[in-house]
Amino acid sequence: MHFTQDFWIDLIGWAGGFLVLLAFALISLGKVNNQSPLYHWINIFGAIFLIINTGYLRAYPSMAVNVVWVTVAAYALIKIFRKTTAKS
Repeated sequence: MHFTQDFWIDLIGWAGGFLVLLAFALISLGKVNNQSPLYHWINIFGAIFLIINTGYLRAYPSMAVNVVWVTVAAYALIKIFRKTTAKS
């Protein structure tokens, strides 16, 4: 079976969507909080996958939203890391 580039890009997009929704579900159900590195890492990887998908499809508005999503999550991780290391 031969998988096309379109197949892989779609798969990456579906995985990204799943990860972003997973992060949303985890925080909505109280399984993680906004200080959880796991929450932010899931968002980062989900948004990166969606950036790949939307960039390939030339859906630039959606791509821009996900670039901001990654930026916010990365900033939050940096703040969490700094706060954790300052306590040490």
